[in-house]
Amino acid sequence: MLRWFQALMPREDRFFVLYNRHANTLVHGAEALCELLRGGSGVAEAAQRIAQYEEEADAIARELLLLVRRTFITPFDRSDMKDLINSLDDTIDEMKKTAKSILLFEVDTLEPEMAEMGEHILRAAKLTVDGVALLSTMRESAGRLNAITEQIIHLEDDTDTLNDNGIKELFRRHRDGNAMTYIVGTEIYGRLERVMDRFESAAHRISGLVIEQM
Repeated sequence: MLRWFQALMPREDRFFVLYNRHANTLVHGAEALCELLRGGSGVAEAAQRIAQYEEEADAIARELLLLVRRTFITPFDRSDMKDLINSLDDTIDEMKKTAKSILLFEVDTLEPEMAEMGEHILRAAKLTVDGVALLSTMRESAGRLNAITEQIIHLEDDTDTLNDNGIKELFRRHRDGNAMTYIVGTEIYGRLERVMDRFESAAHRISGLVIEQM
């Protein structure tokens, strides 16, 4: 019944514009995260950029949620729309928390595996942009959307492996030395893993929408 009403109502493109804008902030945030994970003198500036992109993403999310409340017929179920934008927003929230942890513990030398995890996060962000761009043609783009979500899930699996290997190497290097370095390192690894987990959650949301619309 909802699909029948949707076919009769004027199309609301503003939703898709907002989703696309939000997804692009995730790429910008992930690019800044990669710079941060290179360490050195650029850590503070990269962290500040992540915070700025997180604020921009929050503003877009609020605008979209307000539009959901004010629109009688939405492109798909309004609860799904809210869940999707919240899942997308969680990714950059976790990037900001990662940056805050690095600043809090005054870390300027990051592990190689952390940088690799950052590259995986950036790839997931770019794939998310590709997926979000297809939301307006979901039924016609179902095959491509399923392929994108599968790629993000595989990236999350690879990131888990990087996380495990990184923590193991961190322990090996510091088991007879500075325990605090190990503790801080595992905190950062955990934060990065949660960023990737949030991208996987967003991918599952998109996959669920595809199933509902078929």
